[in-house]
Parts: sequence; C-alpha cells; structure tokens
Amino acid sequence: MKISHLMAENADFTQKVLAGDYFIHNITAGSILRILDLEGNQAADTLFYNSHNPEERYSATDTIREQGNVYLTDGSVLRSNLNNPMLEIVADTCGRHDTLGGACATESNTVRYDLEKRCMHACRDSWMLAIAENPEFGLDKRDITHNINFFMNVPVTEDGGLTFEDGISAPGKYVELKALIDITVLISNCPQLNNPCNGYNPTPIEVLVWNS
Repeated sequence: MKISHLMAENADFTQKVLAGDYFIHNITAGSILRILDLEGNQAADTLFYNSHNPEERYSATDTIREQGNVYLTDGSVLRSNLNNPMLEIVADTCGRHDTLGGACATESNTVRYDLEKRCMHACRDSWMLAIAENPEFGLDKRDITHNINFFMNVPVTEDGGLTFEDGISAPGKYVELKALIDITVLISNCPQLNNPCNGYNPTPIEVLVWNS
C-alpha cells in the first residue's frame, strides 16, 4: 500500500457519487484521479476509454497478462485492448482491487439470486443511463465491456473459482491513478444489495481530480 501526498483541498475537481449513481468525466494525460471510499466496504465498478478513440478501452485480459497478477494495487499499469498503457495506480490505501468479478446486471441478479431480483437496479443500468444521457462522450452499449471493481474483494478459490466476500476497504480508503493518455472514466457506484461487496448497504464514494 502507498499513501498519497495530494491534499483534497487542492483538487481541481471533486464530486460525490451516491450509491447507484454514475460518474462520467474526461481526464487529461498526466492528471491524477482519486476514487475515495467515504464510508467503507463499497464497490466502484469502473471502465476506462481513450478519450479520442473509445474503441480503445481498458482490457482486463491485457492488464492481467502483462502484470502477472489478477489483482490491482500501487504500481499496477492498466492496459488497453491494444495493449497500450492507459493509467498507473500511483497510490492505494486499500491493498488490492478486483479485475475478475464483473459488474452486476439484471440478468446476473436473476441467475445468481432470484427471479424476483431481476428488476433491482444494477451497475449495467447505471452505465447505460450514463451513455444515454451523455452522448457527447461518444459511447454506446457496445462499449460496455469488462471492468475494474475498485475496493471489491473477490478471492480466487483453490479450484479456480471466484467468491464474493466482505470488502477489505474502510472509511477514507482510496485509490489514485495517473492518466497516461487522455481518458474517459465511467463509474457505476454499485447498488448491489445481494452479496457482501457493499456490506449489504451501498454507500457514496467521492471522485477527485488534480489536473496536470
């Protein structure tokens, strides 16, 4: 884990994101993005795109292969589907972040939990609303691909499966990323009530940006 020396009061941009809401924003190369877990045990489902070419986007496959680790923490470089570096984690007080668990959707809620859960709000809904309400970012539903779950705890079992466990974050924990290219960031602050990723109690996060 690595602590940041950046002060929140000096941030150029700050926005609180309520549980179940989305965040979409462009960040210029060299800028620092902080995602702050305000109350602890929250999950922030996040997608990254090249601002000038959204067809180039964060790739879990390329990132995991190049770093040889399924978890992200300080020093991890997030790579695109063209295997280009997009962002680097420069500070992290949580310890690790999930690349495999994916995002909740109405379909997965139905399969994992119950037919009656189908109509519950899900991260994919938040992303779809974001791109519908913000066409200036040039994204559509084909651009919703595999994501990072910041603060989420998804251990890999001995037989290669995945489990959803209580989060390992706490109030005030954060992750900071340096943009290596101009980036569009899209976050769903997860509303999940059916597994422990949010402690069954989704809470707000805060996003801060220090411009280059």
